[in-house]
Amino acid sequence: MSRNLIALLLVLVLLGTGYAWMNDWFRKPPIQIIAQVRPNRVSAIPRADEGVAVYPVSFALDGKYNLTSVKVLSVDDVKTNKYPEALWHLISDSNSIPTKSFLYGQKIPGMKPSVPRGHPQPLQPNTPYMLVIEAGKLQGKTNFFTKEVL
Repeated sequence: MSRNLIALLLVLVLLGTGYAWMNDWFRKPPIQIIAQVRPNRVSAIPRADEGVAVYPVSFALDGKYNLTSVKVLSVDDVKTNKYPEALWHLISDSNSIPTKSFLYGQKIPGMKPSVPRGHPQPLQPNTPYMLVIEAGKLQGKTNFFTKEVL
């Protein structure tokens, strides 16, 4: 092979790699999350310590993931603060059990509150929230609204 042919092949390989890198061919897709408000009879009874009761919110993932972080934030807080306060934040020190779905405030096996003895804060009705989850290097987020128990 001549030097010109080798140089041309090298340039083609570099251009092909750059094209694939720029179009995210090597990046894994984000975790897909479906948030649903689930009315049921048990949640229809508001607790005195929570104020206004809202229906439970469930989250379904597109597969089973070993979650390393689960965080719920207020969308208004995210827009106005550089470091928003999490209403619910769980972390995993070791391997968590593969999870496909969970409810807001539920204890997820293998995970613990980021703040010792921390509890999820009650959600307010008709308020936008954001769920951010991590499973190793994979991430996913979605927005959801709550509904007041009538």
